[in-house]
Amino acid sequence: MSDALKHECGIALIRLLKPLEYYKEKYGSAFYGVNKMYLMMEKQHNRGQDGAGFASIKLDVKPGERYISRVRSIAQQPIQDIFAQINERINDELTKHPEYQDDVDLQKSNIPYIGEVLLGHVRYGTYGKNSVESVHPFLRQNNWMHRNLIVAGNFNMTNVNELFDNLIDIGQHPKEKADTITVMEKIGHFLDDAVSKIYRDLKKEGYNKNECSPLIAERLKVSKILKRAAKNWDGGYAMAGLLGHGDSFVLRDPSGIRPAYYYKDDEIVVVASERPVIQTVFNVPFEAVKELDPGHAIITKKSGETKIKKILEPLERKACSFERVYFSRGSDAEIYQERKMLGRLLMPKVLEAINNDTKNSVFSYIPNTAETSFFGMIETVEEHLNTKKTESILNGGGKLSAEKVTDILSERPRIEKIAIKDVKLRTFITEDSSRDDLVAHVYDVTYGVIKPTDNLVIIDDSIVRGTTLKKSIIKMMDRLNPKKIVVVSSAPQIRYIDCYGIDMANLETLIAFKAALALLKDTNQYHIVEEVYKKCIAQVHMKDKNIVNYVKEIYDNFTDEQISNKISELLGGEDIKADVEIIFQPVENLHKACPKNLGDWYFTGDYPTPGGNRVVNRAFINFFEGNKERAY
Repeated sequence: MSDALKHECGIALIRLLKPLEYYKEKYGSAFYGVNKMYLMMEKQHNRGQDGAGFASIKLDVKPGERYISRVRSIAQQPIQDIFAQINERINDELTKHPEYQDDVDLQKSNIPYIGEVLLGHVRYGTYGKNSVESVHPFLRQNNWMHRNLIVAGNFNMTNVNELFDNLIDIGQHPKEKADTITVMEKIGHFLDDAVSKIYRDLKKEGYNKNECSPLIAERLKVSKILKRAAKNWDGGYAMAGLLGHGDSFVLRDPSGIRPAYYYKDDEIVVVASERPVIQTVFNVPFEAVKELDPGHAIITKKSGETKIKKILEPLERKACSFERVYFSRGSDAEIYQERKMLGRLLMPKVLEAINNDTKNSVFSYIPNTAETSFFGMIETVEEHLNTKKTESILNGGGKLSAEKVTDILSERPRIEKIAIKDVKLRTFITEDSSRDDLVAHVYDVTYGVIKPTDNLVIIDDSIVRGTTLKKSIIKMMDRLNPKKIVVVSSAPQIRYIDCYGIDMANLETLIAFKAALALLKDTNQYHIVEEVYKKCIAQVHMKDKNIVNYVKEIYDNFTDEQISNKISELLGGEDIKADVEIIFQPVENLHKACPKNLGDWYFTGDYPTPGGNRVVNRAFINFFEGNKERAY
């Protein structure tokens, strides 16, 4: 993606179902779970590179022995950093105590991080301080083993203020208003409540305090705690948690906005944000990895019993389509085909833009995630050329010379790697840098392959703000002196902010929004902006369920083509010699390509939860008032 766009994070949960001795005998190490967690987190590093965290729980330890371990990092390479710390600690203990080397019981009793329940997290610091205190997993400590709670998630809540007030209403004093703390304290409150109730019941039944502990673990109903805690959550989430005695869970939001996949056999239960992570790390087939249904939780008790429980009533499925377009790794079998289809579906518009002149057109892509869509686009160009070749040969009526037939058959798409991403340069330039000359060099180009008579067609995943496209890519492409530059977005126009995981919090930064405002000015309709503002203000004190997304009215009077043309104009500019045309994927084609992921609110404004409408209206109010605050 040409625009730097940050995603929330990725989760990984591992529950070993056998004693650690089993993994030592079969796989050669009692640290099997730790090693697998390292791989799972590395395979999801695309989901977050600002921070990483790891936590583990040991089952059935003796009183006085540490059973929870946690390590977090915001180092430049946080995953490597936390596992370097883990390895250093493990190796130190093994060096000091050679007797631990082949004794799993001694390892478990004396070496941290080794355990049966493990939770990993990778994070993007989307806003606020990117301190280590902001890195998951979060830990809620208690002397009662059952009341210890570890939480990590891939989520954003739209109603943090309401959830915060709920905690105050029940007598808590949360240390922060952040949604992670709020969510953890909500779960923690009902966990405390459940443990206390079970303890009182056991005392009435005649059990002494010592006998109660294992019975609390057995009787505790995690599904009931989650139902009570998540009742008023509004947002997109895949929430993972560990309880101190060894229960674990992952809960997915009712609309399926954020992804979660799981695999289970007689050795292991594993959950991750992406399917191919599990496939690769555990060498299991595609069909063995299941998607966790929206509104459901996968819960593994301390006993190892694992169940899928419905926690919240599923809503209309609105799984995030950006996961398919960009964020998830393209190695997933379904995502790979979907991205190719996105490229294929764009070709009719591309051919129209170049007047079917494939002979004088060079096709390329913005590295690296647009590559798969590019393959789909090229397959369609080849099909188009094959049809042309067949017609030319048939029209020859069998009278064409061998030389002419060879000439017809030799035409093929002109494919070149034009854009080259300078990753080191991008990390040096801050996102809001005003140093345009440096920004212009984030990408370099391949010289000597474009002629002045050529069209240059280049595909990108999506166009969000258009900053890099305008200041870097189009400028660099123009140096090659093509006749026309056609930039193709495999995603539709991004018109609205996201509040469920992707860091898009301000409307005025979106190029489609800028284009719509420019069109309103051009057509003497800018009064609509103030009208929309007044409608948004009128809803400020309404309940979320009654709020309407009035920001849609900014776009209502214009076709997709009009907005695309205005975007082309805004991103071209007077200093660009070539004709510039921007082509976007129609929303209906996105749905065709990604039929299971119809979450399209950033394109359509159709938010899957009521909180989304509140947030987008707040974003518009902020824009109108010149307030640079985030909308959530």
